[in-house]
Amino acid sequence: MPSDTDLNKQSPYKEILSPVSSLKGVGKVITRELQKRGVQTVYDLLYILPRSYQDRRKFIPIHKIKSGDAALIKAKIMEIKRLRFRYRPVLEMLVGNEYGIISARWIGAIQHLYRFKKGDNIILYGRFRASPKKMLETYHPEIIKDGNEYEIGRILPVYPEIGGISQRRIRRIMMDAISRFIPNFEDPLPAMIREPRRFLELGAAIKEVHFPSESRLEDLRIRRSPAHRRLIFDEFFMLQLTLALKRSRTSRQRGIRFEIQGIQELYNFLPFKLTGSQASVIHEIITDMSRPFPMNRLLQGDVGCGKTVIALMAAWLAVRNGYQAAFMAPTQLLAEQHYLSTLDLTQKMNLRVALLTSGMSNRANEVRDGVKKGTIDILIGTHALIQESVKFHKLGLVIIDEQHRFGVAQRAILKQKGTRPDVLTMTATPIPRTLGLTLYGDLDISVIDGLPPGRKPIQTKLFHERDRGKVYEILRKEIERGRQAYIVYPLIEESGKMDLKDATNMAEKLRDIFPDFHIALIHGKMPLDQRKGIMEKFKKGLTDILVSTTVIEVGINIINATIMVIENAER
Repeated sequence: MPSDTDLNKQSPYKEILSPVSSLKGVGKVITRELQKRGVQTVYDLLYILPRSYQDRRKFIPIHKIKSGDAALIKAKIMEIKRLRFRYRPVLEMLVGNEYGIISARWIGAIQHLYRFKKGDNIILYGRFRASPKKMLETYHPEIIKDGNEYEIGRILPVYPEIGGISQRRIRRIMMDAISRFIPNFEDPLPAMIREPRRFLELGAAIKEVHFPSESRLEDLRIRRSPAHRRLIFDEFFMLQLTLALKRSRTSRQRGIRFEIQGIQELYNFLPFKLTGSQASVIHEIITDMSRPFPMNRLLQGDVGCGKTVIALMAAWLAVRNGYQAAFMAPTQLLAEQHYLSTLDLTQKMNLRVALLTSGMSNRANEVRDGVKKGTIDILIGTHALIQESVKFHKLGLVIIDEQHRFGVAQRAILKQKGTRPDVLTMTATPIPRTLGLTLYGDLDISVIDGLPPGRKPIQTKLFHERDRGKVYEILRKEIERGRQAYIVYPLIEESGKMDLKDATNMAEKLRDIFPDFHIALIHGKMPLDQRKGIMEKFKKGLTDILVSTTVIEVGINIINATIMVIENAER
C-alpha cells in the first residue's frame, strides 16, 4: 500500500495547495495582507472571485461616451494644469483626439504623473460624467502604461479590496497562479456529472471567471456565465456533501436514549391545550429524544406561537431522565424574559431553573456551583453559558434560541459541555422549505405553522416622517383602549456621527406629547435589576409606552402590547 507521503505526492491538489508566497510578486507584505483575508494557498487565492468586470475590448470615441459611462480611450495630452483643491494638489490633463476633448483629474498623490508632458499619447480607463464646462470629465482614471498591453483588448476583472494591494498587482498575481497551476489541475467532478449539464472543466471555469475570453459581459456581471454556473454548482454540491457526511456521522453516533413512559403527565402541566401544529412538533421532538442517536432539530415558528413552551416540554423530559438542559438566548433581555415568563410553568413541572448572564456578578458563582452539582435542572442564559467556568453535572439537552445569532464555534462549545446531548435550535425567522433543506440539510426541521386560537395576523404599515402625527394618533387610540405600545429607536443616546433619533431624548419628548400616559425607557446599558423592574412593570400593565433600543429585537412577548413603532426602520 502507498504511504501517506505517496498519496500526498499523487494528489491532484498537491501543487495548487502550495503557499501563496510561492507566486511571483508575492513578498512578505502582500502575503500578510492575503493571510488577513484567509488566503494561505494558491487554491485559496483562485477562489477570490472578481466583484465586477471592466470592458476594455475596444477604444471608445470620445463623442460616443455618455455621462455615467465607463470607457477606454486613446488620446493626446493637449494641456496639463497644476491646481489646488482644499489645500491638496490637483493635476488636470485636457486630453483629446479628432472626436473631442475631456478633462482628467487626479487629487492628492500626483508625483507619478509629473513625467507626462503636453503632446504625449495616453491611454485612460475611467468613468465619465458631464461637467459644468460642457465637456466630459473623469476623476482618477487608470493610466495604461507601456508594457501593460494585456490590460486592453479584453474584459478585465475587478477584485475586492485587499489591504491596499492595487488591482494591477492582484491581476498579475492571478495571471501567474493560473498560468502555473491550472494547466495541470485535475477536475474532481467526474465527466458523467459534468457533461450532461454542459459544465466547463473546473480549471477552465477558474481561468474564464478571472480572465474571460468567451463569456458575455452581462452574464459575467450577474454571475450567470458558464464559468460562474460551474463554480456555483461546486459550492452547492460541496455544501450538500458536507451536510450529508455530517448527518451520516451524527446518525451513527451513540447518543442519549430518553425514556418516554408516562409522557402524558407532561400535558397535564400545560395551562392551555396544544394546537394541532404544536402537538405535531412536540411528537416529532419526543420521538427524536427516544432514539439512541443525538437529536439535531430546528424548530421554526413566529413569535408567540409557543416555541418556548415546546422547548420546556423537551427539557422536562430530559430532567425526568436524570439529565440537565441548557437554554441559550442571544441577548440578556431575551434570556431574562425566557426565565421570568416560564417560572410559573417550571414550578408546576417541579423543575429547578436558574438564570446566568454576564450582568449577574452577585449570584453567578452560586448558579455555576448549582449547575456543577446538579441541583439546577435547567440553566437559561446568554453567551455566559459557554464560559469555561460553567460545568454541567449531566447535560442531556441543548436548546438554542435564534440559532443564527450564534457562531458555529459557540454552538459547538455548548454541545461539548455534555456527552453527545440532544440539540434543539429555534428561530422566529421564516425559512422557505427549499432554502431550509439547502442550508440546514444536517438538521431535521419542525415548523409551528399556526398561531394559537384568537391570535390576529400582524399588520405592518410604513409611514413617512410627515405623517408622524397620524402615527401618534394611532398610538393614542390603542392605549386608550387599554393596550400598550413599544417605540424602538436605533440609538441609546444622540450621536454626532449619525442623524438618527435616539431613545433617551425621544423618551423625554414623548412624555410631553403624551402627558397622560406612563412612559418608561429601557436599554442594554442599564443594570440588570433595573431592566427587570422596568419589564415587570410593563408586563403588569403599569407602563403604557416602553421606549427601547433594539435590545428587544427578538422574541419579547407581552400579550397586551399590540403596537410597535420602529423609528429609522431602515437601520
